[in-house]
Amino acid sequence: MSTHHMNLEAYRIDTEPFYLPVGQEISIAEAAYHDGTPLLLKGPTGCGKTRFMQYLAWRLQRPLVTVSCHDDLSTSDLVGRYLIRSGEAVWTDGPLTMAVRAGAICYLDEIVEARKDTTVVIHPLADDRRQLPIEKRGELLTAPPEFMLAISYNPGYQSVLKDLKASTRQRFIALSFDYPEPDKEVEIVCKEGGLSPEIAKSLVKLAVMTRGLKDSGLVEGASTRLLILAGQLIGRGIEIKTACRAAISEALTDDRELLAALDEMVSSLF
Repeated sequence: MSTHHMNLEAYRIDTEPFYLPVGQEISIAEAAYHDGTPLLLKGPTGCGKTRFMQYLAWRLQRPLVTVSCHDDLSTSDLVGRYLIRSGEAVWTDGPLTMAVRAGAICYLDEIVEARKDTTVVIHPLADDRRQLPIEKRGELLTAPPEFMLAISYNPGYQSVLKDLKASTRQRFIALSFDYPEPDKEVEIVCKEGGLSPEIAKSLVKLAVMTRGLKDSGLVEGASTRLLILAGQLIGRGIEIKTACRAAISEALTDDRELLAALDEMVSSLF
């Protein structure tokens, strides 16, 4: 039974991703990396958690293996499984095992969405043991110093059933992310969306207004990511209101009353 490992060159980030720091998050994350401590990123959708991880991987010059967790994600999906290839059972590493072997950064995005048994497998990896048990192979991997584990979740969106256990959380250094301050968000939207500061400023105002609609039934307001998408449409010649409707309003809700309220906000700004 041979083993099948993936090539990690594809996971290297060669060009610097644009990331605008909002506090001490870079120095804290680098300190955690050098101490072999895993990271927990908390914050709403589209506020820059994934971009931060890309930037960190670029700074540390480590490959970044990202796993988007979902409710069917099992331990085998992370660790690996035997697959039948030309009549023989071949072991194939999962993304987590692959990252541990190669000393990469493994980023488990929205970890609480995964099945409960997956958090158990990361426990020995997330404390001073830094070990990954591969039960199906009777193998115990010890992570090299270059390996880093990072997980993220969205506290505002989680139900009581889907929260991280204290026994999991207390293994991590936690960084809290939120939408940037308006002036920083304008800078990000200008740069990433390729917009004039005036239009970027109005888009950020719109986002701030939508974030105030939580009590009116909007689960989440417009993320920085959505503003950038709207900006890209505007850059392609799509009329501003149409771009806002497609990239922001329709992305946030299907509710007719909320859509009408969002359209009014757009009209008041543009």
